[in-house]
Amino acid sequence: MMLPIEDARKLVETTVEFVRRAGLKAPVLERGRVVTTMPIEGNTNHIGIMYAGALFSVGEVTGGAMFLTSFDMTRYYPIVKDVYIRFRRPATTDVRIEVFLAESDIARIEDEAAEKGKADYILEGDIMDANGEVVAVMKGTYQLRAMEA
Repeated sequence: MMLPIEDARKLVETTVEFVRRAGLKAPVLERGRVVTTMPIEGNTNHIGIMYAGALFSVGEVTGGAMFLTSFDMTRYYPIVKDVYIRFRRPATTDVRIEVFLAESDIARIEDEAAEKGKADYILEGDIMDANGEVVAVMKGTYQLRAMEA
């Protein structure tokens, strides 16, 4: 069962207290495609650029958002196995990241999780500022796990 998009958006944007306070938004939630954004306002560090934890969060949350839009939440749940972020340049504006999973990957992940009880999926994306400049690169390994019977 897939959640209606507005229910998924509410979960992504409000369930985790830090995410809600930081103002993270999920303007695009589609099967196999997610865009999340983070405002600069309220998320700066001691020198006026976006706080590293905010940049990390905008990337990491995409894995949970992808789960909500692409997998059956009555049969599976997601966990984060690993997230790597490489900071490229200071972010002085709002930022966004877009990630994708091909339909064939979604099917493979579901089949593997049904057979083995779990399956990994990798999401990669560039975190970009309002000018289209890459400020960080994110690679996350997430795992789809079957609910216990």
